Amino acid sequence: MAPDDKVLRIGLLGGGTVGGGVARILAREAEDIAVRTGAHLRISRVAVRDLTRTRDLPVPDTVYTDDAQAVVDADDVDIVVEVMGGLEPAGTLIRRALASGKPVVTANKELVAQQGPALYRAAHDAGVDLAYEAAVAGAIPIIRPLKESLAGDRITRIMGILNGTTNYILTRMTEEGADYDAVLADAQALGYAEADPTADVGGHDAAAKCAILASLAFDTTVTLDDVFREGIERVTATDIRTADRLGYVIKLLGIASEVDDRVETRVHPAFLPKTHPLASVRGSFNAVFVEADAAGELMFLGRGAGAEPTGSAVVGDVIDVARNLLQGARGASESQHRAKELRAIEELQTQYYVLLDVEDEAGVLAEVARCFGDHDVSIAQVWQDGSEDTAQLVLITHRAREGDLRTTVSALGTLSGVRSVASVLRVESEGVTP
Repeated sequence: MAPDDKVLRIGLLGGGTVGGGVARILAREAEDIAVRTGAHLRISRVAVRDLTRTRDLPVPDTVYTDDAQAVVDADDVDIVVEVMGGLEPAGTLIRRALASGKPVVTANKELVAQQGPALYRAAHDAGVDLAYEAAVAGAIPIIRPLKESLAGDRITRIMGILNGTTNYILTRMTEEGADYDAVLADAQALGYAEADPTADVGGHDAAAKCAILASLAFDTTVTLDDVFREGIERVTATDIRTADRLGYVIKLLGIASEVDDRVETRVHPAFLPKTHPLASVRGSFNAVFVEADAAGELMFLGRGAGAEPTGSAVVGDVIDVARNLLQGARGASESQHRAKELRAIEELQTQYYVLLDVEDEAGVLAEVARCFGDHDVSIAQVWQDGSEDTAQLVLITHRAREGDLRTTVSALGTLSGVRSVASVLRVESEGVTP
């Protein structure tokens, strides 16, 4: 059992969903945590926005304050845990805590994705830890494996389902044949999606996580603005049915890879073969698939959000930094020593699914095929479904350059036989074992 006289005091910035999860886990597992850490961990202060709100947390009412800076500066706070979210005041508070020599644990993916390098430097200069396992994929341990377990390996690619809301929506669309708008409304009613779901369905949340993973995997600086992003708003029931017919599912994927000594980062919906391990990840679960030279293929699966899953990751980080604090040490730090050039999305090489609404008349298919050929995009599969005077052409390309595909799509819109380009999605089949 941990010595009774060793106590480390935690200043909690944020008493909402995740903050509540952290407080409950620390209270519920207090004895085991003390044994693992070598000290008792106690919440001494909690910063909240509204002091009048009733909270059912296992802490005394006297620890609450609406002065977050006072929590950071307090003499009875040894470790600062930031779960309030947003860029400010969270960023200023974290930098202030680090500068005062206090280690910080954060779940703030937006902040780490946009200001990570500056925060890493601040932690390094102060000689204390900055831990952020909970910023990506909730309870799934992925930050620590990238920083420590795989430090001796060369990671070539990371592909992940990084947002539970979008995976829930696409799963329902796939299994029930439902339309996007109907499933989104259900997700909002169930609390999976916010009233304004843009951060999730627009791919912003996944892009922030992708930036963090890419920075760690490839020892370089990747920010949120560097990640190409498309959301799932335009995915239709027709796209879902077509994917199933061809042996694929549609997933919103965050992908980071090293190609020709450059780093490529992107988030978008894609056709994924049913044989890929990520294809079976259902509902609100998250998963990260890592490819490395020596370790081969690794998959991390679990709950990507919620009070207890995210709280679990935060508490794990708190235990780590507490151990280091007691020993006068620091954990593994980040590195951007390689400073890789970023690869533009136009240079991406992959396959594509293209759905066209066309006139149901002779010569249209030949006209379309000629347009693809004129722009150096080769067609691998094609078929036509007709109905009276209209039809739909479904095409799957061979691997092609994104820039060439975009030029092709623009040209298709000018053809007399093409009424509209109904859908364009990427097909991620590289590295998949049949």
